[in-house]
Amino acid sequence: MENTSQRPEAAVERAEFTDLRLSQVLRARTVIPACFLDTPQYEDDLLNAALGRRVTVKLETANPIRSFKGRGVGFALGEVPAGETVVCASSGNFGQAVAYIGRSRGLKVVVYAPAPVNPVKRARMTAFGAQVIEVDEGTGDAGAAASAAAEERGAHLIVDGVPPEIAEGAATMAEELTRAGTFDTLVAPIGDGSLISGLALWMRGHAPHTRIVGVNPAEAPAMLRSWQAGEPVTARPTSGFAEGIAIPRPHPESVERVRALVDDIVLVDERELRDAMGLVARQLSVLAEPAGAAGIAAIAAGRVAGERVATVVTGANPNPLT
Repeated sequence: MENTSQRPEAAVERAEFTDLRLSQVLRARTVIPACFLDTPQYEDDLLNAALGRRVTVKLETANPIRSFKGRGVGFALGEVPAGETVVCASSGNFGQAVAYIGRSRGLKVVVYAPAPVNPVKRARMTAFGAQVIEVDEGTGDAGAAASAAAEERGAHLIVDGVPPEIAEGAATMAEELTRAGTFDTLVAPIGDGSLISGLALWMRGHAPHTRIVGVNPAEAPAMLRSWQAGEPVTARPTSGFAEGIAIPRPHPESVERVRALVDDIVLVDERELRDAMGLVARQLSVLAEPAGAAGIAAIAAGRVAGERVATVVTGANPNPLT
């Protein structure tokens, strides 16, 4: 893919190349619950020393669901009338967001989760009022089960990675980050693609020289392979350690956005993720889940260029069984 990060006019064009719209980002801020907005972002001197460069970290962990997902879901469900049923498939964080937002807006929520689901995430989805149905991989697919259930019930189906509003809600993170100045590189975990697409959308329009880098688990490189191929590619995860970003196949909409907006995707393995989780715990006192520490892992492994870098710690719901 041609790197246009040094051509501002081309970068702005790329921001309008997909179905995502910059104009929606500030509107999203008026819809997303306040508890998910204006999260901490700062440099830590000891973390900078350990990583060998200036790194601005944005913490998306100090909210009711301990992850960034409330932003996109808060925007995407903004116009669903109270009393309706919302159905989704999720390994946990997205389901938590749908459950939390749904409860706050008077919606009934059903989450289909691939078994075995992270018990911490299951407990929190249930606590927020969702009905959680586990789907064993040997008997079916959680996404297909959610789609069938929504059609049968006449319910509202929300699919992570598909509605533009999810990425546009996530873009509010980048809007907040740009208040701290400019960055050579913005690096973030990439699973279904909504987070990185939203971040890139805002940066292309407002900081087009910033390079956008996504991080895939080496054991679950579906988005990397799809980005390279230009179409969705199936790559079954060989490990569920980084469950938040370990998807088997991205949606076509996600691949198109990532292809248009993201400069590079790099891989990190489980050891690097564990090391990054330890670094985040020691220097930031945050118990990040593996996917949440992926950006730090890529920086620590030397796979991200730039003297001033920004990244997002995206979640703090680690699986106690791993």
